[in-house]
Amino acid sequence: MKILILCTGNSCRSQMAQGFLQSFSSDLEVSSAGTEPAGQINQKAVQVMKEAGIDISRHTPKLVDLYLKEEWDYVITVCDHANETCPLFSGKVKHRLHIGFEDPSNATGSEEFIMSEFRRVRNLIMSEFRKFYEENLKI
Repeated sequence: MKILILCTGNSCRSQMAQGFLQSFSSDLEVSSAGTEPAGQINQKAVQVMKEAGIDISRHTPKLVDLYLKEEWDYVITVCDHANETCPLFSGKVKHRLHIGFEDPSNATGSEEFIMSEFRRVRNLIMSEFRKFYEENLKI
């Protein structure tokens, strides 16, 4: 089963979703990409995923164009901007879904508050992608 997760910067939400899906089953081939990839993965996302027992520190943001000609079982957007600007895939896409989340990197305030937002969004991503996995992918 091949799954591509799209976000704008591919530095936070899509990387967390990729990490969770990969942790649910080694039979899944999960990639993530961005419509406008950042220069590096968000270190706060790395930190909160590590707290959840998942290491995404070696992930790097990638441009969605790298994946346009491939075949996918699922292409899932996790932010509204990527959903609106998702390019057409010349490969075959069986299912295209949108499971949107707020961007925790937009949080402002104290470091404690910002980290709480990263944890909140991480937990939502974990919950929604666990549900997606249980309902659509689990054999």
